[in-house]
Amino acid sequence: MLLRAFIETRFAVAVTEEAVVVESAPAPQTQTCRKCGHEVDETRFAAELRVCGGCGHHSALAAQEWIDHLADAGSFREIGKRLFSTDPLDFSVSGPYRERLREAERRTGMQEAALAGEAKLDGRPVVLISLEFDFLGGTMGSVVGEKVARAFDVATRRRLPMVSIIASGGARIQEGVLALMQMAKTAIAVSEHQAAGLPYISVLTNPSFGGTFASFGSLGDILIGEPGAQIGFVGARVVEGTIDEKISKGERRAEAVIKNGMIDMIVERPFLRNRLAILVSQLAPGRPHSWPHVQLAPTPKSTRTASAVLELARVATRPRADAYVERVFQSFSQLHGDRCFGDDPAIMGGIASLQGHPVVVIAQAGQLMPMPEGYRKAQRLMRLAEKCSLPLVTLVDTRGAFPGMEAERRGIALTLGECLGMLSRLPVPIVNIVIGEGGSGGALALGLADVILMQENAIYSVIAPEGAAAILLHDAARSEELLPALKLRSHDLLELGIIDDVVPEPPGGAHRDVDAAARQVLERIVHHLAELSALKPKKLVHRRAERFRAIGRFERSIVRRARDIVARISPGAGTSPPKQL
Repeated sequence: MLLRAFIETRFAVAVTEEAVVVESAPAPQTQTCRKCGHEVDETRFAAELRVCGGCGHHSALAAQEWIDHLADAGSFREIGKRLFSTDPLDFSVSGPYRERLREAERRTGMQEAALAGEAKLDGRPVVLISLEFDFLGGTMGSVVGEKVARAFDVATRRRLPMVSIIASGGARIQEGVLALMQMAKTAIAVSEHQAAGLPYISVLTNPSFGGTFASFGSLGDILIGEPGAQIGFVGARVVEGTIDEKISKGERRAEAVIKNGMIDMIVERPFLRNRLAILVSQLAPGRPHSWPHVQLAPTPKSTRTASAVLELARVATRPRADAYVERVFQSFSQLHGDRCFGDDPAIMGGIASLQGHPVVVIAQAGQLMPMPEGYRKAQRLMRLAEKCSLPLVTLVDTRGAFPGMEAERRGIALTLGECLGMLSRLPVPIVNIVIGEGGSGGALALGLADVILMQENAIYSVIAPEGAAAILLHDAARSEELLPALKLRSHDLLELGIIDDVVPEPPGGAHRDVDAAARQVLERIVHHLAELSALKPKKLVHRRAERFRAIGRFERSIVRRARDIVARISPGAGTSPPKQL
């Protein structure tokens, strides 16, 4: 009212309440998308987590904004709050280091480039680390390294999962080798957390580079990239200045990095909190509950010839791994890449829930022949199952590992052997089911298990029938002649003691009713995991070893000589098959 009276007196005009409000309100601020030019109100832009509504471009979030977004309201308690950087090298190139620190503090309102603390994520206690790129490029110096190490120490001591948000250009040049050594410090802290069997998820935002990424940033059990994030070791300017090589931005985008097998998934920011909550709940579950009791359908009788079974195993419409993963498991988080070369679509895997229990799933995709990177991805998942004490379920469906020279050069035989060695000593329950073709060592590399199941119309063979015919009959087209002798049907292998049970299929095959087939698979897996969960890890490993040591048919030399003598004395005698010893 005083303002209106002053204006009317001073300028001799009548002023309404609405005019006063309009004149006194600040002009709305807008943000412009750096990628497409789309303009949006700042308040709305912040509420939408700085993701452009026009093109989906992810602009940077401040470290505090990440904490506010991920942590349950009022749950964050900072770690290392009273640590401040010094100027140990008296560095003054491109401006005195101390002045640059003070300017970064004024600009960001932060004491350093890292925020770390205990919090709750969807009700579950975690430790969060968030880097601030606007503070000297999010670089890691002594304080950032110490705060990160202390955060991991707290997580290890309190047995909490870790989640880090990386936004960094690397090590801080102004602190020289002191900054470089923070890579080792943080890596040690992560390794101690890992040794305690605790999960760590690293989120790579734009940019994630240098010593920060090449130390604690890349050591997560799961690496999540944001869409379009630049991820790598050395920035483009350094590469060009060092080896005179130009690198395009596209080569280091998250979408290219995942194809190279270096990260597990790309998650858009609006869905990230929910994905993290699911992963934390699966990798760090609470008190285990009992498995449900399952009434199994009886084992089906053998009625089909080997030729008919082979035809059903290979029918184009037969359900493959993706169909069973979708129907049998819940909350499946697919993980990609071998962290070495690439991501092989012939083997898929990840973490899922099965009747409320977290499990690791590894599955072969059917028509494709796996490459070495597929088996290295499988090994990553096996190690994750061991670390987090999660049961492992493997689904086999392949004609065999890829036999070409490309696979040989990348070590196909080595990766198969490594998978077998790893499965033999994995201290968690393992259930394997052959859902299509079980082709040679490429299938067995995922098939060394505590319980081995086969669907009624699946096959399992030392070699593909065509390969056997090419070797023995010099004509792959004559493969059908060998089918009965190969004993590749589920019922044949049940009689040989290779598998434990035959999973019934709907009349006419699994492709006739995929939902019904999946229910039978679910019931068998749950039944056997319930039995295995009662065994201690050492007992599991011992039973598994004893099982495979007992497989094989042979006879001792003295028995062989006695058989030969009997055969000479009485032709036709002594021809009974040898016993399993």
